[in-house]
Amino acid sequence: MELLVDGLNIRYTEQGVGPKVAVILEGWGTSIEVYESVARDISDEYRVITLDLPGFGRSDEPREPWGVEEYSEFVLHFLAKMGIHEADLIGHSYGGRIIIYLASHINDLKIGKIVLVDSAGIMPVRTPKQKRRIKMYKIKKKVLHWPFVYFFFGYLIDNWMHNQGSEDYRNASAMMKKCLVKSVNQDLTHFLKSIENETLLVWGDLDDATPISDAHIMKENIRNSGLAVLEGTGHYSFLEKPQEFKRILRAFMIGEE
Repeated sequence: MELLVDGLNIRYTEQGVGPKVAVILEGWGTSIEVYESVARDISDEYRVITLDLPGFGRSDEPREPWGVEEYSEFVLHFLAKMGIHEADLIGHSYGGRIIIYLASHINDLKIGKIVLVDSAGIMPVRTPKQKRRIKMYKIKKKVLHWPFVYFFFGYLIDNWMHNQGSEDYRNASAMMKKCLVKSVNQDLTHFLKSIENETLLVWGDLDDATPISDAHIMKENIRNSGLAVLEGTGHYSFLEKPQEFKRILRAFMIGEE
């Protein structure tokens, strides 16, 4: 299904007819298909909405670089257009960033329970070696884009630039690269203490994208939170151990033993 929101065509799915609404917000570079199993896990008790955020999956890209604030505002617009003013929220990776922002700011959405799965939002502490590497990268980038240098070596420079950064960055379009840079440089740690919602953190102990240490920081700062660790799993813990994830999710959201 598609919905036009703020001039952007947004693809979404809806399943379940429960009295309550749950909204699933996806991780960077993924699409709604990745979260079908999560939606099914609770669709007997919830009306579950999953959307491809702007620039994700097959939804239109934003027309200018967006960070967490802009994506959060868009989610509010999308839900308002769907007639949804109260919902429980489930967020994986980047989707967790959006939920952290929404839950810590006053807005028109009444948020119930929160589930953060391998969530982003904590700025990693950079080692001196990483700081030196970043500094050298910025110097090289500046020098290589001098008009004289770029005129002779433009193709090689573009190829070098393409191979820099994370896999998410390399696979992104020009616009989404700008969105990603704007987002990953936002540390949301200071917002965590403002979250009062009952919150479940679900994490893979082998996650190397948002390490388990991030989960502990969130648990320490979100008052009413608990942490469930899926041992032997990585950044997509909910896919690697789907039955264990389902049991944990239903226990939290539905109260099922």
